Amino acid sequence: MSATHVRARAALVFAATLCACASGGQQSHYDSLHARLERAADEPRSSADADPLGGSSVLERRALVALVLDRNPGLEAQRAAARAALARWPQETALPDPIFGYDLRPRSLGSNEVDTAQDFELSQSLPFPGKRALRGERALAEADVAANEVDSERVQLAALASRLFDEYWLAERALESNAQQLALIDDAHRIALSRYSTGRASQQDILGVETEQAMLAHRAIELGAERRILAERINTLLHRPAALELPGAPRDLEPERALDLDDRALLTRAIENRPELRARESEVRAREADVALARREFLPDFTLRAGYEGTWQEDPLKPVVGIQVNVPLQLGRRRAALEEADARLTREKNNLRKLEDRVRLEVASAAERLRESQHLLHISRERLLPAARDRVAGARAAFATGQVTFLELVDAERALRSAEQAELEARASLSVRTAELARALGETPGSGEAQP
Repeated sequence: MSATHVRARAALVFAATLCACASGGQQSHYDSLHARLERAADEPRSSADADPLGGSSVLERRALVALVLDRNPGLEAQRAAARAALARWPQETALPDPIFGYDLRPRSLGSNEVDTAQDFELSQSLPFPGKRALRGERALAEADVAANEVDSERVQLAALASRLFDEYWLAERALESNAQQLALIDDAHRIALSRYSTGRASQQDILGVETEQAMLAHRAIELGAERRILAERINTLLHRPAALELPGAPRDLEPERALDLDDRALLTRAIENRPELRARESEVRAREADVALARREFLPDFTLRAGYEGTWQEDPLKPVVGIQVNVPLQLGRRRAALEEADARLTREKNNLRKLEDRVRLEVASAAERLRESQHLLHISRERLLPAARDRVAGARAAFATGQVTFLELVDAERALRSAEQAELEARASLSVRTAELARALGETPGSGEAQP
């Protein structure tokens, strides 16, 4: 084999190395993430114009969470951002377009002394080996950040929808309890008026009952306004006109489940599942790629050239191949770029550690609040509510025999109403705290997915 052939083959191998595309691992990562985002985009969604709750008689938590995740425009905006970030990978790993050049010596046209002199050239710029792969790694890491931000937004929306459902349920039950108490006070008012007419009740009894009536009537207005505001917030999450009426909440919340509140196990689940942590880890990978790429910028890039120079009169000299190499002499600029990349990497590593600390605190706080809610519900059901009921029963019996005044009976009824309201609030609080713990673990509350 001639020396010319050896040199030609070596040049082809060198060019193939320079032109090598991103690794198969990157392609697999891209395909997987692309398929994931495409599946999310292709999922059937309800029409934006259709009423998602049309025909529903009861608002169920799981259905509400599913509708919010289906219709909320903020979540769809995050998905679009993730698709845009992923679309950077083919751009970052592609070679620059080749350049075609053409030169003509005008005075050679029609000359009797020389042939028409024209040159053709095709050139291809090639970055130093490894640069494109690093750019691809950075693009994929940033796409991972965006995809995990979609998951984070999904968890946050589900937690908000679940919390609003609990507050809506509580407002409806409070309205119902207030109406029952108002009916009892109305009956008491009639009894008080009857007794007052026969001299068996004082004017103070009448005034006390009327004051209680006014307070309960005002409380009904407050609770009605609270229910409407909650309905408007839920409608907004559903991308539904705020003024539309919501179906009523179910009579009862889901039964409380036995929960494993082992702190170490909960923290392990949070570290594995929290999309914010995965996003920050991906951000660190992107910045590591930036640092490696900044170091590679101290190495030259290449341009391969091939052409036909008609200027030469000798035919063997007309074909030409060549290579150009940039000379990286601007070391100050490259050192500054490396320093910037190092600083950004340090920032993201510290942001990751800070987020890990915050996750630990959120999990510990959520578990502690859940234990507190469990205890409060137990106290309300086992001690406060039975005691208030016994007090009312005793006050009614004593009032029938004239042993207590009418105001004392009203006071006992008020205490029972407060105990019943506290029990309702404790049930709603336990549900809210359960959802908060699920959110702290990176799981989707109210969706039927894994929960604490």
